[in-house]
Amino acid sequence: MIAATPVAPYYAVIFTSLISPDDQEYDAMADRMVSLAAQQPRFLGIGSARESVGITVSY
Repeated sequence: MIAATPVAPYYAVIFTSLISPDDQEYDAMADRMVSLAAQQPRFLGIGSARESVGITVSY
């Protein structure tokens, strides 16, 4: 067993974004998104990656 998780089903919310040179507010919005996701019932975690495209997955 990898982690102690609640009984299934599990859901994932996937958010994608295009990275631009004028993304000064991106970090503040990403922090807000994590804060809101963590308030959801049965929230398991969140992960993200950024290069030319940003991808965030909330479980």
